[in-house]
Amino acid sequence: MNESKKVAFCSLGCKVNQYETNAMSQKFIEHGYEVVPFDKYADIYIVNTCTVTNVADRKSRQMLRRAKEINSNSTLVACGCYAQVAKDELKKIEEIDLILGNNEKNDIVQVIENHIKEKGIEEYVSDVMYKTDYVELGTTTYTEKTRAVIKVQDGCDRFCSYCLIPFARGHIRSRKIENVIEEIEKIVSDGINEVVITGIHIASYGRDLKNGIGLIDLLEEINKIEGLHRIRLGSIEPTIITDEFVERLSKLDKICDHFHLSLQSGCTETLKRMNRRYTAEEFKQVTKRLRSKFPNAALTTDIIVGFPGETEEEFNSTYEFLSEISFYKMHIFKYSPRKGTKAAVMPNQIDGKIKEERSRKLIELSNENENRYNHEYVGKEVEVLFEEREGEFIKGHTKNYVVVMFKTESDELVNKIAKVKVFEAKSDCLIAF
Repeated sequence: MNESKKVAFCSLGCKVNQYETNAMSQKFIEHGYEVVPFDKYADIYIVNTCTVTNVADRKSRQMLRRAKEINSNSTLVACGCYAQVAKDELKKIEEIDLILGNNEKNDIVQVIENHIKEKGIEEYVSDVMYKTDYVELGTTTYTEKTRAVIKVQDGCDRFCSYCLIPFARGHIRSRKIENVIEEIEKIVSDGINEVVITGIHIASYGRDLKNGIGLIDLLEEINKIEGLHRIRLGSIEPTIITDEFVERLSKLDKICDHFHLSLQSGCTETLKRMNRRYTAEEFKQVTKRLRSKFPNAALTTDIIVGFPGETEEEFNSTYEFLSEISFYKMHIFKYSPRKGTKAAVMPNQIDGKIKEERSRKLIELSNENENRYNHEYVGKEVEVLFEEREGEFIKGHTKNYVVVMFKTESDELVNKIAKVKVFEAKSDCLIAF
């Protein structure tokens, strides 16, 4: 039934979703399907949804409706986190043929083919909270031409008061070290220079394995892989950044000095209501530990503005804290209530106009920080992994994830690491020759 069949994917949200979309794509290829871009004609459209914010929910619904505009006779599938927690909402979208939860991604080809054959399945969403083991989706990794995303963990047990992800992903489940190493060795043999270690909550890696192995042990093993040049960490919770962790991390020559620390607020009182389990002062000590061993580190973070009960005084505390820490970049989110979370029913919900104004102020601060950070590189040599051509430039990233544009007519440096000299800094990149 799959002769000459075409399937198209749309992946929304985090790098874990990107990884899983690529794994699902590979499963279809193995069954004889052709994978085509999402805006092209296909027999099956699959949207790997995200539910981290209301905006993500809306984007998921938009992409689902868009698919049927291309081929009204196609089979439209919603899977992923939004599908896991909001299947009843998705059933209201008449274009959708099939809804799959996160547990069902591993069997997606069989489930969809059964649905097409029998027309009997409308939803297939099992309870992720009872999943106890990490499920391998395959050995293929989502890549960005020169780097590969490696999923090492799933699930989260933190239950921050604003977040639905534990309900969408279930409890923590760690991948076996030998499977991680095997996948990275394979993609390195295919010419990939850099890996990004990701998961839903990678700081918890190993806690469920009960063998004493943690994230730093995994990173030390990855660092031994011959032919691999860079190891980049995905978003990481600050509580794992102890003196011992940083000391061991600093001895790994392949670790990139770019750390995305999930902060959410610079005010301790707000952090308490968020159930973040650390104070602003403890977070500040984390940044000092990292900078003591990685002096050129680019620190990035996520911030939520307008969390329930956030007073003007609390917001100002956050602003002053962020100014003091001086992050390279900050991703600013306006709080959006998520049905089923504690924060959704908290008193003193913040007006949308106030959220908008607070968001604007922090975005301006982030832009100022990035611009100042980039200008420090003018006249200096930087080591860049070049990735792709953009017009008259080839684009790449430094170890600390600063974008570098190198003007050249040759593509010889693509997928290679080279040193270049910066002669100009723009607000969002460095220009080199």
